[in-house]
This record gives sequence, structure tokens and C-alpha cells, in this order.
Amino acid sequence: MGNGRRGVKFAHRKGNGSTDGRRASISEASEDGSPTRTRASPQMKDIAEKESAETQRAEYEKKKANFITRGIWTLIMIGGFFAALFMGHIYIILIITIVQVISFKEVIAIASVPTRARQLRSTKSLNWYWLATTMYFLYGESVIYYFKHVVLVDKMLLPLATHHRFISFMLYIIGFVFFVASLKAGHLKFQFTQFAWTHMALLIIVVQAHFIMNNIFEGLIWFFLPAALVITNDIFAYICGITFGRTQLIKLSPKKTVEGFVGAWVMTIIFGYGLTSLMMRSGYFICPVTDFGANVFTGLQCDPNPVFLPHTYELPNFVFLPANTHFSFTLAPMQIHTILFATFASLIAPFGGFFASGLKRTFKIKDFGHSIPGHGGMTDRMDCQFIMGFFTFLYYHSFIATHKVSLGGVIETAITGLTVDEQIELVRGMARYLGNQGAVGADVLACLDHALPSRR
Repeated sequence: MGNGRRGVKFAHRKGNGSTDGRRASISEASEDGSPTRTRASPQMKDIAEKESAETQRAEYEKKKANFITRGIWTLIMIGGFFAALFMGHIYIILIITIVQVISFKEVIAIASVPTRARQLRSTKSLNWYWLATTMYFLYGESVIYYFKHVVLVDKMLLPLATHHRFISFMLYIIGFVFFVASLKAGHLKFQFTQFAWTHMALLIIVVQAHFIMNNIFEGLIWFFLPAALVITNDIFAYICGITFGRTQLIKLSPKKTVEGFVGAWVMTIIFGYGLTSLMMRSGYFICPVTDFGANVFTGLQCDPNPVFLPHTYELPNFVFLPANTHFSFTLAPMQIHTILFATFASLIAPFGGFFASGLKRTFKIKDFGHSIPGHGGMTDRMDCQFIMGFFTFLYYHSFIATHKVSLGGVIETAITGLTVDEQIELVRGMARYLGNQGAVGADVLACLDHALPSRR
């Protein structure tokens, strides 16, 4: 059997033992190109091209839908903002409160761990408790400061006003004790991280929004002008950037350019100067709030702050000018202040946005949330506004505010600094003064003398 195979040659074998049959044909086919693959290649190309076209079409439709949604909500926000602005101060305060709460919710959410939060129900409750306590303290401070003449003469509100800070502190202490009591082994790092993160959010969002609210009480111009400057700067930074931007400004925001940054600064100053000149003509914008029922049609009346009144500035006599040569110009000091506001809005406030960008990169998220369709979260739109509003408050009270005795301040001094007998004598003295001025009649004086008790 074995010998019978010797000398037999097979057609499909070569002398060296290599195969020349099916394997050779496969080798040759692979060298020349597989007939099956050659026939399938055009079909695969067609399929790939169709898939690519469909993908591009889907991306285009998605961008188109997002652009339309973004445009619609932009118009809604602009319309709603100006409607609230013209309806009165209370509506603007309501909008700021809503922005405050939504922004706080978004910032808290990005550091939350859902699995841990489900196991520790108290964590979420404490976050909202801290927010409520902080808002009670800040809102109370504003109301007491600006409306002393109302709060301090009300029997129900007087105890709350005089002990407001102590009440706020005790509310915080209750939350602090509850937090310590809720600490659990195995979750300590998460709980303390949430504690620190919540307090950071309260400081950066809620406290700064409180100062924006105080700006409204001082006059709508101190709210609307800074907000408009930030928005204008953002718009012109985009326009100038895509027009002639070449040099990258900061790595956190790759699309920001030095040219757009500087160009927006110049355009913001020009816009701010014009807007200030327009708003200074209206008492509704420059007067402190004294009536929450006021709107753009009823307006407000007050003695304007000197910063809104025209002033003539004379330049010094330079040695290189001819003798008796004088240069002077007239404008309201507010227009000079506006240049500084515009500079801060252009050169410093954007870093609030860069800070937010760095925070989002840390947590690897695109937006803080989806509160505004097409725009992302509320915090994405307000990141620069918070720091701008805080700067405006400090700048106003440092360089612009006129410090004079107010009705609320006098009432506060009389209530907290005088005894009851001294308060009665104050009323008698004011009544006699008003009688001498002809502001009240003799019958009113007689009634007061009869009604008020004698000095004890």
C-alpha cells in the first residue's frame, strides 16, 4: 500500500511540495484582487456615500432645529425681560429670584452623585434649606435697609426687623446641627464635599445676586446698564472674533480671540455712552425705588443724583499751548463712570465666563443644564452677570452714592435710640414745628396734646 504511492504525481502539487490547486488560486486571487470584492466595492462605496450624505443631512437638520429653537427662545427672553423692566421693579426682582434659584439648582446638580443622594435623602433637603436660610437673611437685610420707614413702624414686623440677624443665625445653626447629626460612616467624604460645594454655590450665586437686587433699589439704571454692557460685549466679541480674529486669547475658551476681546471693548464703550445718555433723561431709571407700583408710564420723581447732572470740565493750561488758551467740555459725570463700567464688563467680567468654562471642563459637561432650550443652562447665560452686578454695587456705594439722612434712618434712630418719653417729646416737637410751618392746623396740635400722655 505504501509502495504503491511512490512515483505517483498529482496534478495539483509541485515538485517542492507547494500547492498549486485551490490555495494557489486563492493566492492569485488575492494578488489580482478578489472577483467578489471587486464586484462589491462600487456597491460598498455607494452605501458609504449614502450613509455619509444621510449623516450630513441629519447633522444639518439638527443644527437647523437648534438654531430655530435658540432664536425663538432668545426672542422670548428679550421680550420677557423688557416687559418686566417696563412693568416695574417688583417684576425684575421676581426674575432675579427665579434666576437665583435655577442657577443654584444647576450648580448643585453637577457635583451630585445620584447613587449616594438616593442613600442620603437628607443631603438634597439640606441644600434647599441652606438656600432658603440664605435668601431669608439677604432679602431681609435689603427690605429692612431700604424700607425702614415701613418695617419699623409695623407692630408685627418690628420684632422680626430688630432681631433679624439673630433669627437668621439661629436658622443656620439648626441646619448645621442637622447636618452633623446626619453624618454616616462610609459617606463622610461625599457629605462634606456637598457641604463645601453648597456653600460655594451660595457665595458665588446667591450672595452676588443679592447685590444685583440692591442695585435695583438704588435705581434701575444700576441694574440695566451693567447687564446691557455684558450682553453687548458678548455680542461684539463674537462679531469681531469671526470678522478679524486670529490670535487665541485663552485655552479654556479656544474660540475667544484677542482681536475680538479688544474690538468688543471699544464697541461696548461706544454703546454704553449712548445708552447712558438715553436713560439719564428718565426718572424711572435714575430714581431710587420708593413705589413698587411704579412703571415706565407712571415714572418716578426724585432729586437726581449729582452724577446725572451736566458738569463743565476745564483742562489745565499746558505749557506748549499759546497763552490764554482754554479747553473745556461739558458732560454728566455718569458718562465718565460708564467708560469704567464698560471697561470692567469687557476686560474683567468675561473671566467669570472663563471660570464657568473651567468648571464645566472639570466635570466634563457641555452646559450647566437645559433650563433654556437652545441655550443650555441658566448659569451659562448668567456667569458674567453675577460678577458684574457685584462690581456695580461696590462701585456705586464707593464713588457715586450720596450719603444723606433718610427717613428710614431717622425712624430707626428714634425707635432704637430713644426712650418712650423721648419719642413722645419728639412727636410733640415735630408737631409744633409743622404747625409753625403751616403744614398742620391748630386742631391737629390740640388733638395731639390731648391724646399724648404727659411726660412720665
